[in-house]
Amino acid sequence: MPNPSVVGFSGNITRPSKTRAFVDLVARDIASRHGLSAVTYDIEDLGPSLGAARSARDLDGQAMAILEKILDADVLVVGSPTYKGSYTGLFKHVFDLIDPAALRGKPIVLTATGGGERHSLIVEHQLRPLFGFFEAFTLPTAVYATDKDFTNGVLHSQAILKRAAQAVEEVGLVLANRPASRIAAE
Repeated sequence: MPNPSVVGFSGNITRPSKTRAFVDLVARDIASRHGLSAVTYDIEDLGPSLGAARSARDLDGQAMAILEKILDADVLVVGSPTYKGSYTGLFKHVFDLIDPAALRGKPIVLTATGGGERHSLIVEHQLRPLFGFFEAFTLPTAVYATDKDFTNGVLHSQAILKRAAQAVEEVGLVLANRPASRIAAE
């Protein structure tokens, strides 16, 4: 089995993206602190086949490879910018293509970004129920950052960085308690 991995996935469709930068920061922190490899993707990486796909088999090779990495990840860090109080439509579409049992038990760190504080509950009222449907193991600490928490696209808020570090520590607890059969396979 390859080195255990953390995959970041951002629902943003533009670059540069604060959301992607935030997801990548958390994914790389998890990887660094827990001996994992890390990679981050966004909607743009999936390419043009995503919009027309009615099932995963409609994706082109590039998009399918990314979807497989999401499914194979030991830890998933997801994030979306907030649009009208929710995650982006294409972010949801990616997860619509996934079998409902495919994320069962997978540790997932929830993140989101938005223009202001009024959207901060997206992580609890939108993302957590979405991954609850999949029976994924969403970490207790979810992290939301606003535009004011970034300077030139880089997260600078000490309060948000501290909260992200708390989520990273929770991942360590989950990884330390993986079943022995899983650890032996690695």
